[in-house]
Order: sequence, then structure tokens, then C-alpha cells
Amino acid sequence: VQGTGGSSAVSKCSAAARGYIQDRFLRLLAGRRRRRAPLIHRGYYIRARAVDHCVQDFLLKTQSLPRTQILSLGAGFDSLYFRLKDMGLLHHTVVYEVDFPNVAHQKATLIKGMKELSELVGDTGEEGLGAVTFSGEDYKLLGVDLSELSKLERILEEAGLNSEIPTLLIAEVVLTYMENPRSDALIQWAAEHFPQACFLLYEQVHPGDPFGHVMQQHFRQLSTALHSLAQYPDCEAQQRRFLGKGWTECSVMDMNEFFTRCIPEDEQQRVQTLEPFDEYEEWHLKCSHYFVLAASKGMDPSWTPLLPSMTVPRPAGPVGMAGSVPAAVCARLSGIPGLRRYGHCSVLVKPNVILTTGGFGEEDGQHCRMRNFHVLSKPAGYWEAVCVTQNIPDKRWGERLYHTVSCLSDTLALVVGGRTSPSSAGLGMLWLKFPKTCNASGPDDVAVELASLQPAAEAALLRWRHSTTEMTFKGEQYLFVYGGRSALEPVLGDWWFLHTPELSCTAIAVEGPVPESRHSHSACSWKGGVLIAGGLGAAEQPLGSVFLLRELEHGFQWQMIETHPPLVPRYSHTAHVHEGKLLLVGGVWFHASSVPGVTVIDLMTGLCLDYVINVEHLEWPLMLHNHSSILLPNEKELLVIGGGGNCFSFGTHLNPEPVSLSLSSILISH
Repeated sequence: VQGTGGSSAVSKCSAAARGYIQDRFLRLLAGRRRRRAPLIHRGYYIRARAVDHCVQDFLLKTQSLPRTQILSLGAGFDSLYFRLKDMGLLHHTVVYEVDFPNVAHQKATLIKGMKELSELVGDTGEEGLGAVTFSGEDYKLLGVDLSELSKLERILEEAGLNSEIPTLLIAEVVLTYMENPRSDALIQWAAEHFPQACFLLYEQVHPGDPFGHVMQQHFRQLSTALHSLAQYPDCEAQQRRFLGKGWTECSVMDMNEFFTRCIPEDEQQRVQTLEPFDEYEEWHLKCSHYFVLAASKGMDPSWTPLLPSMTVPRPAGPVGMAGSVPAAVCARLSGIPGLRRYGHCSVLVKPNVILTTGGFGEEDGQHCRMRNFHVLSKPAGYWEAVCVTQNIPDKRWGERLYHTVSCLSDTLALVVGGRTSPSSAGLGMLWLKFPKTCNASGPDDVAVELASLQPAAEAALLRWRHSTTEMTFKGEQYLFVYGGRSALEPVLGDWWFLHTPELSCTAIAVEGPVPESRHSHSACSWKGGVLIAGGLGAAEQPLGSVFLLRELEHGFQWQMIETHPPLVPRYSHTAHVHEGKLLLVGGVWFHASSVPGVTVIDLMTGLCLDYVINVEHLEWPLMLHNHSSILLPNEKELLVIGGGGNCFSFGTHLNPEPVSLSLSSILISH
């Protein structure tokens, strides 16, 4: 547990070095320096913002009082005191920090050994008195175990803490490491001991979904189990906990809500452009698994709750589920490493033959961008892996993620876009040519050839997280390329009509309300046109709109499809059309109470029903984002291949094997 403080200080220090947070003291306290990934930077940025937001709010609202105090529980190597002091915010506030004795001693030694820190505090030389490891005019560092409440109370009193003056208590990922009876007792003690107080809590939530399972497993492996989660699994339970332990006001929000509602738009944009970034799913999942809570009692009503009253509407309550869809692993497909990947593309080349290309996954026990092509076929009633080619000799393939593959015939497919790293330009188009006998032989026989376009169109189509959909206009075949993102544009809203097979870019008139720019949406062919659903919009917010690009006599028209109840905004899902119904599979949404399953939209009536996926027969967490899915209409079955991602600092999760979703109960023909 003590080690977690050091590693979080290193992560905060790395985020500060990249400009996410302004804090010149972190590098002095973190000790070692290590550059973290952009996803980690964002995670520690939002944590620092949430804590600072509440602390500065407390100081602002109590600035007219003669004296206040801050008590930071399990403070570790945090720089809060030095930041506040440097900003001139501690005129009448004393900061008390408590941590394990050896952590407090280490920090005290650091402060004494660094002029920049010790001069800011002004050492009064009172340390060495029992548990006090460092003492300044307005800063006391104490070494005591938080679970020993009577000892904690005595030592705080000896150090000068006055329970009668307004106090802010801070516990930033601390209480969850304590056994629940001990952390509950601490929360209740604080409410009873301080007549006027606020309590700020930041920690994990939602243990039961796939990301939550991976998160818990990570902390168990570190021998730092998260004890709060079983008893307090969601924000509402944490709120009830504080209200039941003597606190009179309590507001709480997860970090998606905090980012959207408490961080000004210009600051959101600043952070989103600091580094090349393409891990939206993991960022939003991380944010839905952490919360900030502010409780108070005895304070002036105008000070509470700490979190501001928002003008942005809160997301609606939990999503009502109309039923469930059973999931089962496919016999004979377990243990095939080539199928553990995400950001890939799977396509039905011909009946019962599926080609999977690209993505990031597992090869020879290593995580890497995938070079191999993978074919599944179903010769005798069950799926089997035909072959994996480890090395496509053709350099033009380029280890791509987030590309599309469109089959134009059973011997020809077109690859559009994709990327290697998010800082590099998108990749060009390729033809994939298969032999007629593709089901019998493996992808060794797949020929990769460059597809050439006019230079201007080729440059415009360098994108990823887009969609490419087959459509017809006046009896001619086209591919409709829409949306996505590029190295320069975080979100695109343009579209292109590619006449096949020679790939000439054709200008076709389109009227009607233009959909807002998006990437990671879904697109399906329907009635000669294209259905676009969901996606991630310009402000990195999920979208809930569904549009039909409908054929008219002289061109096309965008038409919005109204759904009722409204479709819950989502992205990174897959989609299929079956008998007038649009099926959306998985994805990421901000409704943390559940994960997206299968949503069925009746395209005639607009009726929208959500079904949960029943995973009781799976022995591992099923992550349904960055996956691919193939609809097998005759069997009323969906085959889900791959999926998962880099789960913040908790490790990479790849769905280990393909999963079959039985749709027979939800696709009853009326």
C-alpha cells in the first residue's frame, strides 16, 4: 500500500512534465522520474483537477474566516501543501498530513534536504516529538497508522489540530486500502470529531463490469486489494455511506461527469491537444471507474455541496434492459493467439469464411501491432481456424489499426485507411486478392497490392476510425467512406463516394441536415443507402444520433431516424441490419451502471430496446469495444472476434477467444 503513493507521485510528475498540470514541486518529491503514456497522464490530470477543484473551493468559501485547517489522510509524497503555499492560498490555514511513520519520515528527510521545499515551509524545529516528523508554521507532517483512531486523535491534538474550526479532510485513494469497518469508523469519527467539516474522497468504483474485474485483479496482484468496492460498488452507495455516518450533505460524481461538467471547455480542449492520443475507450472507462465525493456538516449552507451546481444536465438513470442475449465461447477456437486483438477488422469473404486483419494484439507471447492475417471457416458445422500467416512479406500492409476492409467479390477486398501510431499520418489503400479456393487454403495465398486513386482523393482518405460501406446509386456500386479522424483532425465529418471497382471519386449531390462530425461510429448498408449510428463527437462526447443516407432520384438525402426511448449515446460498437432492425453490439457509453450489450432499433417504428449480454458461461471478462462482429443471419447468431484494450495502468486485456451471441430470442420475426 505504501508503494502506491510513490508510483502515483511518479505518474503525477510525468503529467506535470508534459504540461497537464502546473506543479513544480512534484519533481522534488517524486524521487525517480519516468515518462508515462498519454492515457496515464490524462488519468492523473483528472485526479489532480478533482482534488484541486474541491480544495480551492473550500479555501475560497472560508477565506473570510479567521482560521481553517486541512487534514490530508494518507498524503504520501503529495505536493498539495507546497502548491497552495506557493499560490498564496494559506494565509489562515494550517495543513496537517498523516501517513505511515516510515512514509512520513522519508518525506520529512526529503523536505529538509531540499532548500526549495524547506525554505517555503520555514522549519520550526519541533519535529522529533513523537509522531511529528516535520513541523512548520502552517505545515505538520505526522507518522501514524490511520486505523488506530484514538492514537490518531491524540497525535493530531498534540500537533495543534483544533477540532472546533472548519476543517477539510482529504482521502485520495486511501480509504479503499483499509478494511471496511476501519474506514467506516474513520468516516464516522471525522463527522463526530469536527462540528464544521468537509470530507473529500477520490477512489475507485464499479467492480462488477469487465473493466472493474481487470482493475480489481491488478490491485490484488499488487497485494493492495480494494476493500471498499464490494460493500460500496457505486456512487450512490458511497453517498449513502457518508450520509449514514453523520455527514449531512453529500454530492458525488464519476470522472466522466466531472470532466464534462466541471472543467471549462477551453481547458478540455487544451488537455485534449497536449499529446497525440487515440485511447478514448480506455480513458472513458477509467473515468467511469473513479469518482470524487464531497461531504459536509455544520458548514454555512452556501458552502455545500463542494461540487458546483451544474447547468449541464446529468446523464439519465440506469438503462432499462428488455431482456438478455446468451454468450458462449466457440468450441475449438480457444487458445488461438491470432484472435486476441483489438482495433482490427473482420469481414465475411464468402459464406462461412471470415478474414481478420490488423489491430493490436498478441503474437508469440508479445503484445504488438498485428502483421498476421487470420482466416476462420466453418466447413462442418463448427468454426475452425484455418491458418495464421505470421509474416505478410509485403511492407505495404503496414501493421495497421482502425482500418476498414470491404469485400467487393469473393476474390477481392479493399482496405481503406488505418494507422500505425496516432502521431503518424493515416495509411493508404490496398487491394487484398484471394484465390477462389480461399476456404480450403490459408491466407498465405492472399495477395496484397496497392490501390491507386487520384492524389487529392488519396490524401483526403488517409484516416482511421472511419467507416466504409457498400451502397448503390442508379444501379451502380459505390463505397461510401465517412467520418473518422486523422493525425491533424481529431474528428472528421466529410464523406466520399468511391465508384467500384476502379475507385474513381464521384461527386453525388447530398441534401438534408449534415450529421455532426464523428469517429468510432457504425455504418451499415440498408435499402441502397447507409445507416450511421453513434460515434464520438468533436468534444470527445459520445453521440446518440442515427442517420440514414437515403437515395433520391438525383442524389442522396441525410435523414435523421428518431428512436424512442432515445438511443443511449455510445461509440466503438459494431452494427448489423437484419430484417428491418438495426443491431448495435457493445461499445462504450457514460452510463456506468451497466455496459452496452445488444441494442435493437426497429427502423420502421424507431422503437429502441437494450439487451444485456449474459456472460455466466464465460470464465473471463468480455470487453465489447474495439472488437469486430459478424452476423450469421441463417443461424441468428453473432460471432464476436477480439476486443479489449489497454486498461489504464492495470494492464492490457484482450478477449481470449471468439464468442457467439445467440440472437434467436430477440430476432423473432413478426
